[in-house]
Amino acid sequence: MAFFFIDLHNQIDWNKQPRLRDKELASIALGGKPSSMVADKLIEVSLLDGGEHWVLVHIEVQAQRDASMGRRVLDYNYGIFKHYGRPVASLIVLADDAPAWHPRAFHTDVLGTVMGISFPTAKLLDYAGRSSELLASHNPFALVTLAHLRTQETRHDAAQLYAAKWQLTKLLFQHDWDKERILVLFNVIDWMMALPRALQQRYKRNLLKLEKELKMNWIGPTQQLFIEEGLQIGLKQGLEKGLEKGLEQGLERGRKEGAVALLERQLTRRFGPLPKTVQRKLAKASMVELAAWSDALPEAQSLKQVFA
Repeated sequence: MAFFFIDLHNQIDWNKQPRLRDKELASIALGGKPSSMVADKLIEVSLLDGGEHWVLVHIEVQAQRDASMGRRVLDYNYGIFKHYGRPVASLIVLADDAPAWHPRAFHTDVLGTVMGISFPTAKLLDYAGRSSELLASHNPFALVTLAHLRTQETRHDAAQLYAAKWQLTKLLFQHDWDKERILVLFNVIDWMMALPRALQQRYKRNLLKLEKELKMNWIGPTQQLFIEEGLQIGLKQGLEKGLEKGLEQGLERGRKEGAVALLERQLTRRFGPLPKTVQRKLAKASMVELAAWSDALPEAQSLKQVFA
């Protein structure tokens, strides 16, 4: 709110703890389609003017141009209002790559009856010419915005993407942020700026050197990169059998399970909940196939393109 919607941020009483309403929202059938009509975030806040005891703020991130978005925001807004009986502010963050697309309303006017909604938006692409400002900001969403823009700019040049990712990673440690925030932002950057395998290995090695230089004494991003849950499972299974063959089989199984889990998580974050057909495809895939799909993910615009 403070970064993307500062004017609205200043109208909220932040002395009163905001309340997440996501779990309750999941049970609301918005537009009669609960499986596909779910708002990204719903937060209860109080206003400084005291006019309402509390209002609901619905925040959504739209990653691609969508002609039906205005209608969908209306459905979201009215569905939440109908359920809670409280005013709802719908704020949209646009992460698409179409410079001229700035949807801010949806209205109909028929025989004197007007229906619709107007809503504020923040477009990440509008920050493209403000790199110095983003680099200097201490707001973590400045870093997230910069990571998004750099990913868009370098999507066809892996070397430039690596350089941008390394710059932002080092920037993480130049702010007076606590361990938890650094780890969260590191995970965002690592997921958003996915590198080909060779460059990702180089990134890991350089990150390890950076942590040593900074004399970090807590489990940080490097350790998280190297710790694969599936590999640990494989080691445990192999050691329990006490046989070299069992160890090898366990390791291989663990590597595959770890690779499947990682790719499934990345696909879900990028494209939303995965169809069961895709989940079965991942479970049956070979390591070669999983590697190929992982390499295709950064430039893919749809699930179909990943598996093509």
